[in-house]
Amino acid sequence: MLAEISFGNILWAIVVIFFFTMYLMILFSVIGDLFRDHETSGVVKALWILFFLLAPFLSLLIYLIARGSGMQKRALAASQQQQQQYNEYVKSVAGQGDPAQQIAKGKELLDAGTISQEEFDAIKTKALS
Repeated sequence: MLAEISFGNILWAIVVIFFFTMYLMILFSVIGDLFRDHETSGVVKALWILFFLLAPFLSLLIYLIARGSGMQKRALAASQQQQQQYNEYVKSVAGQGDPAQQIAKGKELLDAGTISQEEFDAIKTKALS
């Protein structure tokens, strides 16, 4: 049984697995792009999915040729939106949202004697910048 497997068979299996994995990565990237596009209607998306099932390689090539340039724009817009949401979350957690709140908190610390006047001035300068 083991003697029937040759080096050529192993090499061919590696090549087939590589190209199948590459095909799946492209397919999932295209499907992700298809559902990321808010301008395309649900019917068109369903037709694309049906086309992917009926003619897998041909449909991927047609999609990449017809809509490939928009894939980068949609991916970039999604990335920028995620970065903006992350920045807003970090600001809300860090408490750096409202400069007036930072100055008021600094004033409370100054009145309590926890920080000096120089530290309060630094907090105020940082909040206003």
